[in-house]
Amino acid sequence: MHLARIAASACALALATAGTVVALAPTSSAAAGSVYSVAPYVDLSNGQEGLLDTAITGHHLKAYTAAFVLGEGCNQIWGDTLPIGADSFTDPEIARAKAEGASVIISSGGSSGLALAWTCSNQSSIDAGYQAIINDYGVTQLDFDIEGAAIADTAAAARQMQAMKDLKASNPGLQFSMTLPVLASGLTNDGVNILKAAKNAGIRIDVVNIMTMDYYAGTGTEMGQGSVAAAQATLAQMQSVDSGYTYANLGITPMIGKNDDGSTFTLADAQTVENFAVQHSVGRLAFWAITRDQACGSGGNSLPTCTEISQNQLAFTDAFVPYEGSTGGGGGGGTTSDFSLSVAPGSASAAQGGSASATVSTSVTSGSAESVSLSATGAPSGVSVAFSPTSVNSGGSSTLTATVGASVAAGSYPITVKGTASTGSHTATYTLTVTTSGGGGGGGGGGSLTNAGFETGSLSPWTCTGGSAVVSSPVHSGSHALQVTPSASSTGECDQTVTLSPNHAYTLTGWVQGPYAYIGVSGGASGSTWSNSSTWNKLTLAFTTGSSGTVTVYVHGWYGQANVDADDFTLG
Repeated sequence: MHLARIAASACALALATAGTVVALAPTSSAAAGSVYSVAPYVDLSNGQEGLLDTAITGHHLKAYTAAFVLGEGCNQIWGDTLPIGADSFTDPEIARAKAEGASVIISSGGSSGLALAWTCSNQSSIDAGYQAIINDYGVTQLDFDIEGAAIADTAAAARQMQAMKDLKASNPGLQFSMTLPVLASGLTNDGVNILKAAKNAGIRIDVVNIMTMDYYAGTGTEMGQGSVAAAQATLAQMQSVDSGYTYANLGITPMIGKNDDGSTFTLADAQTVENFAVQHSVGRLAFWAITRDQACGSGGNSLPTCTEISQNQLAFTDAFVPYEGSTGGGGGGGTTSDFSLSVAPGSASAAQGGSASATVSTSVTSGSAESVSLSATGAPSGVSVAFSPTSVNSGGSSTLTATVGASVAAGSYPITVKGTASTGSHTATYTLTVTTSGGGGGGGGGGSLTNAGFETGSLSPWTCTGGSAVVSSPVHSGSHALQVTPSASSTGECDQTVTLSPNHAYTLTGWVQGPYAYIGVSGGASGSTWSNSSTWNKLTLAFTTGSSGTVTVYVHGWYGQANVDADDFTLG
């Protein structure tokens, strides 16, 4: 997780093949059991572990995820920053929680560490190391948090899936989750490749646990709806790899309170996520972290140990724990048929007399496929919306075509797309922006980007984080370009706020190169696009301003990745 700043040098427990610790509940094989439906993370390195005991004894928490075990060559250690060994702290803490009635998932990896398959290339040692965790802690579930550059290591991912296949063969009932970074638009390509690695190994991941946090899309991001959007998009990606996946194989893990990017996940957002989970029988709800689930003390300003919002102690735990009861403790997977509905792209522009199209996708979320009839409401007079085909079996898709009459007034129109089946209905919003027939982009005027090619040799009026700077090489054109520099624990980002014409369509373009290079807008409009290329490539983003016309244009690179270069922005 983004706030788990783990010091691997403060070594604790060697869990690897050479030896083990005093077993808390030794067992030769994991007992059969279902996925724990509520299992928030506990940072066993930040000095707030007493909150776990309070959550169990006073707030009915039944399961939690202990973070993190780290690979160190072909050995494993607890990533504990305290200057004490695991036998005197981590083991007793886990044993105490178990005695108080809570089950534990052991998590390996994290934002500042790696799971064993990423640090060891010997398959038998990897298998034995993970088996040691199962034996020493008597667990039936393992979690692997894969972030940063690790997620692109396909060889390590293949070793990981082979290990899980081997372990499942020798441990009946063993469950495992893969915790992966996500955007509101779903997994990255590397995340999808993790799913493909499982498919290639002949296994299905029990829980694909998505970190719905730190989108770096602006401080006004609605994090509850962002979690829902990410869940819907991720399930579609999962089912594109293996049609057997359902919401019972999905986990949702937000970061409670303030996030690293300045956005805030509120208690209202928690309710939004829980309502969605109940509706779709989501496999797991978690959050980062119980050891933050409290307001900061006087003068406190420390995201690793508190949420930096006003809240009662363990308020987020109280918000999520009821989901355990709503699922019967089993983590979803009911037999009632249901489906999801999405529209991509979610918005488009069309000139008067023209048309725009989008793909309406459906997927099975539980039970069996069923017939879904498609319809649309909210289109203005003079705009017709058609579907081809007009109905699909859930799992299928249809093409939406919006045809705009010559006299339709320019403006943005939200259109509700509805899918109706015998078991119920779902909707999605498609925003159609009508421009004048001479039109295109912004309807004219309203400001533009300054220093868009960085040819002044300075950043102004762009504002940047970290070590980002204007450089003379590499450049796309001219003599200067921008270099955005992420760190191991945070993104690098440069922003420029501009005032454009209100309620008009614009197109932002920019040339970028580097891993996970993003351009986007926030504030009075929201959207982003990205690429992952070692050579210059052009990114294009269409958006529509709100009533103020003011937006913030940004470019950023993801934490834990190399520099991102950007040049030659246009906005029109």
